[in-house]
Amino acid sequence: EVHGERHSGTGKILPEQPLPTATSAIGIDVGIARFATMSDGSVVAPLNSFKKHQQNLARYQRRMSRKVKFSSNWKKAKARVQKIHIGIANARKDFLHKTTTTISKNHALVCIEDLQVRNMSRSSKGTVEQPGKKVSQKSGLNRAILDQGWGEFRRQPGYKLGWNGGMLLAVPAQHTSQTCPACGHVSKDNRQTQASFLCVDCGYENHADVVGAMNVLARGHRVLACGESAQSGRSMKQEPTEATRRSSRGAVGIPFH
Repeated sequence: EVHGERHSGTGKILPEQPLPTATSAIGIDVGIARFATMSDGSVVAPLNSFKKHQQNLARYQRRMSRKVKFSSNWKKAKARVQKIHIGIANARKDFLHKTTTTISKNHALVCIEDLQVRNMSRSSKGTVEQPGKKVSQKSGLNRAILDQGWGEFRRQPGYKLGWNGGMLLAVPAQHTSQTCPACGHVSKDNRQTQASFLCVDCGYENHADVVGAMNVLARGHRVLACGESAQSGRSMKQEPTEATRRSSRGAVGIPFH
């Protein structure tokens, strides 16, 4: 074996698997009020890129609608609308890359909820035969989810952790915010409000998002220890080609706390 290379059974030379540059493990709970809450209690505040520019965007969209289509003034208004959209997208992209890079560099194992973001942000209007319920409320939630960029936030750590020898695990999200991390009691009564968690069995108290992140991390550890079902964070649609050549690696030396 040559330094920096390893050989497969077919004789092909494969790049040497990197060793983790970090040794810690973290669980992450994503949300609207808090973009990401970590199992260690740290919080990443939301950027809300679209929300910040929503009124300004709507104003220029109204101006555009009042112009004669394809006229000089219409084209100017359209260019302004496009510029705002590009600014929103670039700000979100920058925020997500900086956040996921920091997380990937500082942790060897990152556990997240296996949320079906596409289904969660699907239109709530329904059909004529089966009209949607609470359409206005649901559409607002949909906009918030898309504005946060949950899908990219899940995808990016997969290849970034691979560069650093780490691992991303997506674990089942059921009852993560209703399960007591101290005694394991599961009840919807444990979460009386959006932010407050108080176990009705043992009295354990914490912020509900922190509890969710702690349970996500615990499930990740069980996946590694017992082989419970989970989705690997290794995406086949990674931007860098280098990432697609790197296989998952066991989380070695990761503390279980």
